[in-house]
Amino acid sequence: MVKIGIIGGTGFDENIFEDEKKIEKSTPYGKPSDKIITGKYKGVEVVFIPRHGAKHTINPTNVNYRANISALKDLGVTHILAPTACGSLRENMKPGDFIMPDQFIDRTTKRIQTFYDKDQVCHISMADPFCEKLRKLLNETADELKVRHHKKGCLLSVEGPRFSTRAESFLFRSWNCDVLNMTTAPEATLAREAGICYQPIATVSDYDCWKESEEAVTQDMVSMIAKKNAENIKKLVLTTIPKIKDWECSCRTAIDVAIIK
Repeated sequence: MVKIGIIGGTGFDENIFEDEKKIEKSTPYGKPSDKIITGKYKGVEVVFIPRHGAKHTINPTNVNYRANISALKDLGVTHILAPTACGSLRENMKPGDFIMPDQFIDRTTKRIQTFYDKDQVCHISMADPFCEKLRKLLNETADELKVRHHKKGCLLSVEGPRFSTRAESFLFRSWNCDVLNMTTAPEATLAREAGICYQPIATVSDYDCWKESEEAVTQDMVSMIAKKNAENIKKLVLTTIPKIKDWECSCRTAIDVAIIK
């Protein structure tokens, strides 16, 4: 049975699901970011976690990614849609655009990357780190809704919480990265270890600081664009949810051959 997890923020903190409940959840890795919202949308079970807490009080480094993914797994989630604000490293990826990444580069330094950090070793395959089937559905839905979007791209995850220096921004562009954020790593890897299909929806809020003709990114700028994007994110996610099927997918079976026994 399909059960959809949403990890995000703005746009999902209101009564938008049927039979909505808020539940407390504990995991072997501690507590998730906040109370978890469960409910249904058009007959599909949905679970929502506010990544940074309901009042956005948890910085990217301190998000308990393992607890969030573990809680979703324990609740029976099969697919995760993960909206995430990002900075653009490309002229054609403009504030307000959506990108459905197909690759990422991890530049975080302080986060536990795996559930298997004690008495087992897990080498999970991440060659194609996101779910191709979810990405295809999201792109088709974005086409249908006429939301300006890009069908793939390379996302760079940085540690934060600071924004980039200009030198870093130019370096990231030279690596052929398209957008950058602070949360996809290790969230995507943990979802793969948990056998859950996972796809980020990157929403451009700014041009980072490489574009010298533009004002350098500020938190006010990010918040303003995020609020403008919120309605489109909600529309995209909600329209996609009823289309998701209980498909066979390598995302869900990669763990079967990843643990050294």
